[in-house]
Amino acid sequence: MAADLSNIVKAYDVRGVVPDEWDESLAELFGAAFVEVVGGSAIVVGHDMRPSSPGLSAAFARGAAARGVDVTLIGLCSTDQLYYASGSSGLPGAMFTASHNPAQYNGIKMCRAGAAPVGQDTGLSQIRGLVERWLDEGGAPAAAEGTAPGTVTEQDSLKGYAAHLRSLVDLSSIRPLKVVVDAGNGMGGHTVPTVFEGLPLDVTEMYFELDGTFPNHEANPLDPKNIVDLQARVLAEGADLGIAFDGDADRCFIVDERGAGVSPSAITALVAARELARNGGSGTVIHNLITSWSVPEVVREHGGTPVRTRVGHSFIKEEMAKTGAIFGGEHSAHYYFKDFWNADTGMLAALHVLAALGGQDGPLSALVASYDRYEGSGEINSTVADQAGRLAAVKETFGGREGVTLDELDGLTVTGGDWWFNVRASNTEPLLRLNVEARDADTLARVRDEALALIRA
Repeated sequence: MAADLSNIVKAYDVRGVVPDEWDESLAELFGAAFVEVVGGSAIVVGHDMRPSSPGLSAAFARGAAARGVDVTLIGLCSTDQLYYASGSSGLPGAMFTASHNPAQYNGIKMCRAGAAPVGQDTGLSQIRGLVERWLDEGGAPAAAEGTAPGTVTEQDSLKGYAAHLRSLVDLSSIRPLKVVVDAGNGMGGHTVPTVFEGLPLDVTEMYFELDGTFPNHEANPLDPKNIVDLQARVLAEGADLGIAFDGDADRCFIVDERGAGVSPSAITALVAARELARNGGSGTVIHNLITSWSVPEVVREHGGTPVRTRVGHSFIKEEMAKTGAIFGGEHSAHYYFKDFWNADTGMLAALHVLAALGGQDGPLSALVASYDRYEGSGEINSTVADQAGRLAAVKETFGGREGVTLDELDGLTVTGGDWWFNVRASNTEPLLRLNVEARDADTLARVRDEALALIRA
């Protein structure tokens, strides 16, 4: 039977249960296929704290080195630290992580030189095709005759990563701040101490022990149940703010001094205003279509040009490269920076929040209020067998109404005078995802309930 890796090769990465769905022998084939597709004479490889990560990343390195490529292992790192290593060295890279997935999962996020993404349309389908062919043939063919095996060396990139981030945000004159950081037993526990070193911060550390079994809570701060501990601790410590990172620490989520979660759209608007100021009051800012209305408003108010895009990091990075954008933000707490090779880094967004808060005297809740102007539902997921049928019903119901516009850039976006909502089908599950925003809570509830009734009919 022909090999089929569709269950583990996703749109942007490789991800699956170890060892049931993939293992070190498969990782070695992925290493060989990666260098065949992306080319070059050297690569960098890093990994997170999952129990299977060291073995898988070493196997990947063996596969790459066997084809004559020199491999630099940077060891334990966050995903954005791997992007730093790729960007600063001009080499392709591979990061072994399954982000916020449970402990039994692992995966590979791959990039070309300069942290350019490798996704379904940018090399990942070719890598998958090669590995499937080799599995059918009983293994990867030997390297071309006369090819000497590459070297495998180790190098630490943490200090360079921290110095690069600190060079992009001026924290020299901020006031002292009390900060609670929840690393979720993920890679934030590895990066935060070095990045924050020497800053006037009184840091309370939560779950900094690297533990890929996630003994305290899932390392996904977008799920409200996973920030309950952080919210309570911010209040108990009388802290100025709380910061939560996901498992591979490329996303960050912010909690204000009252223990309330700050919308990633508000963070996007705040960082956009700062990046525009840093770039002389002009520039393009990318935002996906389910960020708040406040994001394009703030961008325009600060002299910038907002560009709306589909949801997903490959679309954001593509649009950033195309437009020369200085910054991009998503509702999922991914933040992308031109000065970070268009890659996403939650740590740099966190430093911006610390600089903004520490550069004035008021509390975080007051600071972000001007960036958080509307009522939002957050993402509401509904299990739906007939996704296309339900989307058609929503389109038909709202489409004929006066003053209502529809667009289908990504799913269906329906816009009224003082509200909008978007419904998108999940790529991987039988779900429809609904996001609603309105000028007031009553309108939000009315629109949300009508849309949900149609989706779940």
